[in-house]
Amino acid sequence: MAAFIDHETEEYEQRRRERAMRRALHEQEQREREKKLRRYIIITVTSIAVTLIVAILIIVGISVARENREAIGTRTTEVDAEAELAEGGDPMGSLYDDEVKVPIPEDAPEPVMITLSEDALPDGAAGEWLGLGPQELNTTTDDDTDSVSAAVDSGYAILISLSDNKVLAARQPHTLMYPASMTKVMTVLVAAEHLESEDYLNDVFTITQAIEGFSYDNGCSNVGFSVDEKVTVEDLFYGTILPSGADAAMGLAEYIAGDQETFVAMMNEKAEELGLSGSTHFANCIGIYDDENYTTPADMAVIMNAAINNPLCFKVLSAHTYTTTHTYYHPEGITVSNWFLRRIEDKQDTGVVYCGKTGFVNESLNCAVSYAVDEEGKGYICCTGYGHGGWKVIYDHVALYSKYFDPSGYQEVSADEAPEGENPEGDAAN
Repeated sequence: MAAFIDHETEEYEQRRRERAMRRALHEQEQREREKKLRRYIIITVTSIAVTLIVAILIIVGISVARENREAIGTRTTEVDAEAELAEGGDPMGSLYDDEVKVPIPEDAPEPVMITLSEDALPDGAAGEWLGLGPQELNTTTDDDTDSVSAAVDSGYAILISLSDNKVLAARQPHTLMYPASMTKVMTVLVAAEHLESEDYLNDVFTITQAIEGFSYDNGCSNVGFSVDEKVTVEDLFYGTILPSGADAAMGLAEYIAGDQETFVAMMNEKAEELGLSGSTHFANCIGIYDDENYTTPADMAVIMNAAINNPLCFKVLSAHTYTTTHTYYHPEGITVSNWFLRRIEDKQDTGVVYCGKTGFVNESLNCAVSYAVDEEGKGYICCTGYGHGGWKVIYDHVALYSKYFDPSGYQEVSADEAPEGENPEGDAAN
């Protein structure tokens, strides 16, 4: 009996040990499976995370590259998107965007670049046929000065007859305003006066990363020069005015003065020389908004008068189109346009608008200064500010000029009453 019990006990213990071993083996296999599962999960999650990160980096890289191309190759300006939508249009506007199709009459003449010989533009008065006025321009209104018609949208305006040296019409002409890119008229004037001769227009200037970076960071319009591109000083002059290029304006400032700060000091010295130091001050050569970058419509007219009396400035301000020097980066050059001149020319029924410069920042809205000559060869300067659209500014200048060019045929048409399709709300021209 004892032997039987011992045998049963031994078998029981053997089975118990076998069960324990099987449990241990099962638990070990379970741990191995869990460990493999964890490794699989970690590898899978890591792979997904890496894939997502790579995808995000690719998307961000494409976006940054596109923004950089747009910052260099297209013309932008400081705008408020909500204000843009509130105005029902595009404050950045199509005046500097060839992709926006603005209706132009089929019979409109093909724009051409105006070139003037030295004989046509002698030193000083620069020729009576151009209708240029005195060096010291009168901007004081009197009892004969007309109030600007309610048909004119711009909040500030002044129209001066150069032949009579008299203010014909005005609306808050001595109110401080931000000149936006009208600033660049003073930029090219100062640069032209400090250029020893037009031979230096062939000098070469290299566009730097600092210039492109500053322009991009401040949302400025540009010619489209590339970093390290070697362009001529003449390219910088035309690039500053026609497409309102900040890259060209900064290049011009650095070429003339070494840096923008020194050049801006020269601009303020010129303002003082013109008798404007009490109401005009510049903080940059581009027109970027700054509380210390201000002027008045009357002062801007004085600056334009000084500019059109300078032969080089006149040629630049009166050019409708210009193609920059052929370079490695732009083998065919960059063709730029003064859209204000190109689009006002077929709106004028009488006289010719020879020169013009527009501007836009949120704080100034749309502004413009221009020079025109009537059928009798008499010259006029017009400056408007705080307009609510690039096309409205054009129609404001047309209205002001037309009233005095041909009073008998003048019909009062405001920008709001312009033909449908020819007054895109919010167009700007910085």
